[in-house]
Amino acid sequence: MSDSWKVTLPCTRAEAEAIDAAEVPLDAVLMTTELVEDDRAAWRLDAYFEVEPDAATLAMLTALLPGAGGSAPVVERLGDEDWVTLSQAGLQPIREGRFVVHTAAQPAEAPPGGRAFLIDAGRAFGTGHHATTAGCLAMLDRLSECGFDNVIDVGTGTGLLAFAARHLWPRATIAATDIDPAAIEVSAGNARCNDVPAIDLIVADGALDARITGRAPYDLIIANVLAWPLVSMAPELAAIAAAGATIVLAGLLDTQADAVAAAYAACGCRLEEADRRGDWTILRLVAGDERYMPSAPPDPKGRDGWALDL
Repeated sequence: MSDSWKVTLPCTRAEAEAIDAAEVPLDAVLMTTELVEDDRAAWRLDAYFEVEPDAATLAMLTALLPGAGGSAPVVERLGDEDWVTLSQAGLQPIREGRFVVHTAAQPAEAPPGGRAFLIDAGRAFGTGHHATTAGCLAMLDRLSECGFDNVIDVGTGTGLLAFAARHLWPRATIAATDIDPAAIEVSAGNARCNDVPAIDLIVADGALDARITGRAPYDLIIANVLAWPLVSMAPELAAIAAAGATIVLAGLLDTQADAVAAAYAACGCRLEEADRRGDWTILRLVAGDERYMPSAPPDPKGRDGWALDL
């Protein structure tokens, strides 16, 4: 096993949560830690790399953290150690309803009738340890009595939410998409590891793909991404929703919830539930009584930005 490397920088809680919820373009595992309870300024970012990070990589990492106040990144050579195991050692299992999410370093059992998923940190977002993903698991658990037949998870990351849907609705057709091919690779590996059957994995930009629109309408749409992409995708997600479909949206700060809900209200969807978890909110909406027909072609502008500035 070759040497691995760790880079450490101070950050704020807002920066940590933005990084946790975004697909940051770095080939590293990023872990954020609260150093002082309830102190928004006392957080730390640890970035684990398989190879020594160069100056450009360090500059990119530092640029993510304006709250670091010009602090120089601390670069540590870890030697002949398993960097993924090191990065996950402190991640305790997450329990939401009937679901348990754990890493290889912290195994856990599911409750009776529940399901445990092994999801290790890596190149894709959605280990269950961020409030948005955990909140989506809880939302899906509350929807367990619904009889969904056609489900899509847009921006699937690790595949976790699609896996949870498969457990809840074993006879449903389920698709999981992501714009990042690496996320689809990770999802496929996680599906094999967790023995999850029959998830159709698709590399796609939102719902702008014939493989997605051709399977519409969907009676459950899950999109755990970010606020700006959710607003951008409102017309295309509403267009693939069946009349009366359930739409679960996450990845948005509490301060952004009204703007996201308004974008979907303009497409005929009504807000049914808002689950606030810290600074984050998970929305459950219901599509209109008639299928939405966009008045213009979807515009993907703003889809790929991860800055949370709504």
